[in-house]
Amino acid sequence: MKEHGQEQKKAAARRGSRAQKEAAAERDVLAKIAEMPEADRVLAERIHDIVKTTAPDLTPKLWYGMPAYARDGKVLCHFQSAQKFKTRYATLGFSDQAALDDGAMWPTAYALRELTAADEQRISALIKKAAG
Repeated sequence: MKEHGQEQKKAAARRGSRAQKEAAAERDVLAKIAEMPEADRVLAERIHDIVKTTAPDLTPKLWYGMPAYARDGKVLCHFQSAQKFKTRYATLGFSDQAALDDGAMWPTAYALRELTAADEQRISALIKKAAG
């Protein structure tokens, strides 16, 4: 919550065009990724690249101290570092804004320990579907 408050202060302090605000938000996301331990950083960098390539209309932003990707200010997906919550794996999570509905039950988060080419293709498909 403390990080979220700091993010809100930063966002409120920024003035300028929408493009300038989006560029500043992406710099914040990349800085947060750079702070991560190597294993999480490698995963987060790949996720960032996949999202930017697959759904370039999504805007990177920090969401509770985590790299996230939003449309119209609403987060669609986020990367959660294993180190941040002291878990054994990082996760790629999707919000209720993501168009992933499939019947009465579907996954909203995926555990990540490494990314193969097949995993990257699957993530790309999920991002594309989530972005609608």
